[in-house]
Parts: sequence; structure tokens; C-alpha cells
Amino acid sequence: MSIHWFKIIIAGLFEIGWVIGLKHADSVLDWTGTVIAIVVSFYYLIMAGQKLPAGTAYAVFVGIGTVGTVLSGMLFFGEAASVGKVLMISLLLTGIIGLKMVTPEEDA
Repeated sequence: MSIHWFKIIIAGLFEIGWVIGLKHADSVLDWTGTVIAIVVSFYYLIMAGQKLPAGTAYAVFVGIGTVGTVLSGMLFFGEAASVGKVLMISLLLTGIIGLKMVTPEEDA
């Protein structure tokens, strides 16, 4: 895995953080962390997007954020989990991995 895909993973992880922050932030410190996570997330997405196809990079970024946010909600915030929800998240994760595997990187 190249450094560019690693940047997408980092961007996706920070996306999970800022999405959770948008819902749960209730102090200046929380909002500051949320804004920092937004900036870091999009910085890494933009940097990776310079070498990876933009559509695929964005789809993987959003997919990581979606899967992580849904799983975080179920694991840490008491959101309902169901077989259907887990199956759909698994399908999404399969698509994300598939996109990464079939997408060539641009040469430097």
C-alpha cells in the first residue's frame, strides 16, 4: 500500500472524529478539536487526491468515514445494531476495499 492510500485512511479516520464531534461537541474545546479534525481530514484527502483518481479517493474516504461513524455509534453511543445494518456496512466495506484494489496510482 502506498503512502497516498495511507493518507486516505488517515483522512477517513479524522472524518470519523469530526462527524462524531459535530453531534457531541458541547464546549469550546470540543468544537476546537472538531475543527482541527476537519482541517486535517481534508488536508490529507487533498494531498492524496493529487496522486490518486479523485473520484475513487473521495469514495474510499467517505466510505471509511461512513463505516467508522456507524460502527462508533453502535459501539460507543448506544445506537441500535441489527443484522441488516451490519450486513450493509459489510457490503460497503467490501466495495471500499474493492475500489482500492482495482484503482491504479498515477506515476509520480
